[in-house]
Amino acid sequence: MKTKKLHKWNLSYSQARTLQTQLASRVRYTPIKKRPTLVTGLDCAFTKDGRRIIAAAVVLSLPGFDIVETKTAVRKLTFPYIPGLLSFREAPACIAAVEKLQNTPDAFLIDGQGVAHPRRLGIAAHLGLFFDRPTIGCAKSRLIGTFDEPPEEKGGRSPLKDDNETIGAVLRTRTNVKPLFISVGNRCTLKDAIKIVLACTTKYRLPEPTRLAHQLVSKARLNT
Repeated sequence: MKTKKLHKWNLSYSQARTLQTQLASRVRYTPIKKRPTLVTGLDCAFTKDGRRIIAAAVVLSLPGFDIVETKTAVRKLTFPYIPGLLSFREAPACIAAVEKLQNTPDAFLIDGQGVAHPRRLGIAAHLGLFFDRPTIGCAKSRLIGTFDEPPEEKGGRSPLKDDNETIGAVLRTRTNVKPLFISVGNRCTLKDAIKIVLACTTKYRLPEPTRLAHQLVSKARLNT
């Protein structure tokens, strides 16, 4: 799959923050007109020596959840851990994995934040601009924002807000289990994002694309 070439990665911390603000204005909240039939999950892990990062991409067909394709990529870590700048550590490996794909997915589910981010450009939004495809942030924990606990049953949700702005949704993907934090990455609406996440969720807390990507990257880590 081809991706866009938006910028270089050898940036200072202040340059990275400025770039996030600039790129955030390019995120598009465009309704998805056609139901996705190929959805890709992306997840990352560090190698055992902590010097490299592995990204795994798993392409699934919907509604049957058949695995169509899997790819991994390994890249040297060049950016330190700084809250809010996660994508500058992980995105290069994610892009490398996606560029290996023979199929072009209809949508991406990414383990991380979309616009639910201080500068509205978490890793899912950042990658969404590189992919120029519908992209959804599906995080296991909150980065910013306030919310009320959603209803306990699967599908229960509540808005994630930053002041008066709705930046995502707190979504229960399994009854009586901790919710996920869903936000737009690019080229979809929050309503689309919720619908796709639920369509990709079976009996587990995590949607199948990111759950299987996590399994793949964990296995790759043992062999790297």
